[in-house]
Amino acid sequence: MFKLFKGFHLLEELQQSKTLKRLSRKYRLKTMITLSIACAAFFGVWFAPHEILQLGDISIIEQRVVAIFVFAVLMWVMEVIPSWCTSVLIITLLLLTVSDNSLWFLSETDSSREMGRIIGYKTILATFADPIIMLFLGGFILAVASTKTGLDVLLAKVMLKPFGTKSENVLLGFLLVTGFFSMFISNTATAAMMLAFLTPVLKALPSDGRGRIAMTLSIPLAANIGGIGTPIGTPPNAIALKYLNDPAGLDMNIGFGQWMAYMCPYAILLLMISWIVLKTLFPFKQKTIHLQIEGSVRKGAKSWVVYITFALTILMWMLDKVTGVSANVVAMIPVAVFCVAGIITRRDLEEINWSVLWMVAGGFALGLALNDTGLAVRLVESVSFHTLSPVPVIIGSGLLCWALSNFISNTATASLLIPILAVVGIGMQEQLAAIGGIQTLLVGIAISASLAMSLPISTPPNALAHATGLVAQKDMVKIGLIIGVVGLVLGYTLLVVLGISGLF
Repeated sequence: MFKLFKGFHLLEELQQSKTLKRLSRKYRLKTMITLSIACAAFFGVWFAPHEILQLGDISIIEQRVVAIFVFAVLMWVMEVIPSWCTSVLIITLLLLTVSDNSLWFLSETDSSREMGRIIGYKTILATFADPIIMLFLGGFILAVASTKTGLDVLLAKVMLKPFGTKSENVLLGFLLVTGFFSMFISNTATAAMMLAFLTPVLKALPSDGRGRIAMTLSIPLAANIGGIGTPIGTPPNAIALKYLNDPAGLDMNIGFGQWMAYMCPYAILLLMISWIVLKTLFPFKQKTIHLQIEGSVRKGAKSWVVYITFALTILMWMLDKVTGVSANVVAMIPVAVFCVAGIITRRDLEEINWSVLWMVAGGFALGLALNDTGLAVRLVESVSFHTLSPVPVIIGSGLLCWALSNFISNTATASLLIPILAVVGIGMQEQLAAIGGIQTLLVGIAISASLAMSLPISTPPNALAHATGLVAQKDMVKIGLIIGVVGLVLGYTLLVVLGISGLF
């Protein structure tokens, strides 16, 4: 879908550089080594005597799930292949080894050990169409329709106009507008679009001034922070919400509007702090900026259909507790309306960023395997979670997520940690209640993942900003660490307060 967005050439250049890197001999050798390590670990756990795993009388099926989980961890952390490819591979392995449609020689065993609880293959395949996946699909469709009709350009013009021409105010405008777009459009597409709008501004600023650095850094900062504001802003949010709202699990019934009510103010506060830090560290030499955003806005009945549907969808998302219609169901409204009205065509559907949806589905499949095989229950029974202190668990998991997400995909990190932490949270429910409950643990992971933006490789928006040549890595590290630490402290404080007061 990125081809439709302004700034697509930036994404294309970034993708081409990644492709060239993968074709290099050094990269191929590294891939072979890391793949060998991942496979060795997989087969090592698969064939290891079950006593070594220290999980009691673990069944054969459960041991296979542990092996697949270890394989997923290594494949995602070492990025042997693209993250979404790993997700598809994980789902395929689960289907072939632990489902009721697995390979014949894996379905029967002469071992005296218990075979264990198998998973229905339809249940595993259903992760590709989980309600949260549909929620993301609805968000993608909204983004595509908005771009095709020029709604994104119109909103950018209207929303940036009140900030005037003073350089510091224009910087604030770019932070807030980018943050807003990132709540409903993918962080990567938002960054590419806003960098395209920013190009003429950067040309107008003095080459020897540090204001250009502030303006360039504002885009990835706002894109990453803004995504925290809504469940569809970034995949880690949706993954956390999936486990918190699962009727067969925690069943906390946290709504789309409820999430926005607390996370949007938090995101706005972080954006304001980012503004203060940016203009302090990188002061403007030129005091005024005359901003001109180029781009056409289509007129006609179809545009009005997009405007009204966009507004109605967001309103229904925010009022899901009032209407009684879940956000997942509401997400299908723009899909249906835009397809029927001819606004979204077959070609547009082909351009949807399916890799993100498949990446999320892989994480859901891992969580499904943990629960449906009984491995999650065994973990709760085998580990004395009730003896653990909740504060170190929450702080440690948040820092681990933040550290990992600076080097690997935010979605991959959340997909690995959240299923395990959901199990940990169930075993520590009483202890966690004193500091906000299990939602502090899981939503904290989503926040930590979004705040990991210290390096050019941390997120695609960071990579795009760094590719402009206007931002040195040391500047990105400096601002990323400052906002990361401040964001983590404020985020966990907010979650504890909301959890203790029963508001979240």
